[in-house]
Amino acid sequence: MAGEAAMRRGLMAAALAAVFFSLSSAIPAASGQLDPHFYDHSCPQAQQIVASIVGKAHYKDPRMAASLLRLHFHDCFVKGCDASLLLDSSGSIVSEKRSNPNRDSARGFEVIDEIKAALEAACPGTVSCADILALAARDSTVMTGGPGWMVPLGRRDSRGASVQGSNNDIPAPNNTLPTIITKFKLQGLDIVDLVALLGSHTIGDSRCTSFRQRLYNQTGNGVPDRTLDVSYAAALRPRCPRSGGDQNLFFLDPVTPFKFDNQYYKNLLVYRGLLSSDEVLLTDSPATAELVKLYAANQDIFFQHFAQSMVKMGNISPLTGGNGEIRKHCRRVNHN
Repeated sequence: MAGEAAMRRGLMAAALAAVFFSLSSAIPAASGQLDPHFYDHSCPQAQQIVASIVGKAHYKDPRMAASLLRLHFHDCFVKGCDASLLLDSSGSIVSEKRSNPNRDSARGFEVIDEIKAALEAACPGTVSCADILALAARDSTVMTGGPGWMVPLGRRDSRGASVQGSNNDIPAPNNTLPTIITKFKLQGLDIVDLVALLGSHTIGDSRCTSFRQRLYNQTGNGVPDRTLDVSYAAALRPRCPRSGGDQNLFFLDPVTPFKFDNQYYKNLLVYRGLLSSDEVLLTDSPATAELVKLYAANQDIFFQHFAQSMVKMGNISPLTGGNGEIRKHCRRVNHN
């Protein structure tokens, strides 16, 4: 037991060191209303608290890094990066957790709760849930081998949610590429941001229900998706039958499923993207295909673009100043 505890402490120290080492050469933050130094005086230990708990959660469950990263995406694409996703249903609030993109798949809320409790103990009423999501996404990327970046901070938390926005605004696995491009453009994100940010599918899982049609009936004529490698499709079918097994999980990148790298793009080049929304980056547009090829060939450029796009995404319509609030508990609004 003592040996296991020592190993755990060593891994935690390594994870924290990875986060803070990565920041010494990180992409500079975009200028604007948010500031990476926002908590330097009001809660100087905030980033270390977040990184420590994210590291512990990642050690206990290697899937958690992708889950925390996904929470930040799904929050920012609905009403901006305001932690609306974290609210449970209550009173007039219908939780975004009930939406199609989040129901039965969004996870990691308990980790956010643990981070918030630790921050409230250290610095009461200071660090927002929205900033926790942004920091946890960065730390999850670093701890799985990806790039670091300075996270602009100072977001405040919303007092409401939008299940309709969640259903309509988050890109879906079966969306066409023009629809995905439009959804990104509505958030102020361009094609480079789109292709770079989808590279987060280098880690994480997807459910059978999200790609089943590619295996059996892509266009309604009973024929599998012609852009899906035949041998890969055959390997997927036993655990993703025509009916049943909806919640069965599959790695988005089966080659290096827990490592943040550029293997996702290499998979697309050989038609082994799991989701239709992944593979269309190669097949449906010369502009996105060129970026897929670039990132597959050069991981450093992918990392640079991913970090820049994460900062850009994190700047979507934040609540600042006197807008919103600093929730005491991330799952519910404050009651004054």
